[in-house]
Amino acid sequence: MNHSDVLWQPSASIETLKQRSAIIRTIREFFFARSVMEVETPCLSQASVTDEHLHCFSTQFVGQGYAQGLPLYLQTSPEYAMKRLLAAGSGCIYQIGRAFRNEENGRHHNPEFTMLEWYRVGFNEHDLMDEMDELIQLVLGTEPAERLTYQQAFIQHLNIDPLQVTLEELKELASAEGFADIAQSETDRDVLLQLLFCMVIEPKIGQTVPCFVYNFPASQAALAKLNQEDSRVAGRFELYFKGKELANGFNELTDAKEQRARFEADNEKRALKGVAPVELDEHFLAALDAGLPDCAGVALGIDRLVMLACEKSHIKEVLSFDVERA
Repeated sequence: MNHSDVLWQPSASIETLKQRSAIIRTIREFFFARSVMEVETPCLSQASVTDEHLHCFSTQFVGQGYAQGLPLYLQTSPEYAMKRLLAAGSGCIYQIGRAFRNEENGRHHNPEFTMLEWYRVGFNEHDLMDEMDELIQLVLGTEPAERLTYQQAFIQHLNIDPLQVTLEELKELASAEGFADIAQSETDRDVLLQLLFCMVIEPKIGQTVPCFVYNFPASQAALAKLNQEDSRVAGRFELYFKGKELANGFNELTDAKEQRARFEADNEKRALKGVAPVELDEHFLAALDAGLPDCAGVALGIDRLVMLACEKSHIKEVLSFDVERA
């Protein structure tokens, strides 16, 4: 049989796609019942993201008013656009939409994927974890999730305090865990913390019930506020279940000056790695400057959620057409 004769067919079974459709309907009903408005924001944006770990697809619009071409980027997440809606007075909102990340492909990654992102005005990260737990129990039929601080996870599984450990101690530990080749030349504590978290801790947590890890180090705050009681940690959480990172959430940073400083620090990190800096999203920063309401937000990977619900081991088994068949 010709290879292309097979590639016209979907990568997921029709039965799985029916289950996927039912899960998405359940999610929409969950938010409708809570009066959270569904929104749509552009997949194409004039700005990219500064995060050194994210790689955007780029293209160019040529048309009326833009004869010289307008650079555009496929969004890695709808976050900035949704926060602009929040600043404009939308109230609580959610979106089920496409996100795109270059250089990501594998068992848990497809360069084009579906993301559920939602924002709750007046919530902090703990309120949002509560609501997310309800949604996960509804979709996956799980018991209530357990919760660990980032510090507790490291103390429990690696016997170190990630908030106090030195770079040298991290290098020794990473080498002992089999990552000497990476550890010896690394100068960034967070790179080694993330490596140990991903390779050693993640496989040990959230195996029987989902597990929230919260209070990430301030140096890994991304777009989260710092904790008011302990400035060493940020209002950021992630959700893990059966070896999959399902979601990343924040008590959202509302300070435009602090956000600009973080973006500029990201660009400095990019420069150190020899990666081109990214122009800052001035529309987003202007929205923060105008006033983002106190809120918490989270992004959840729909494809990974469906993988868990349908007990599939590869993301292509829950997509109509993965990148190989697109």
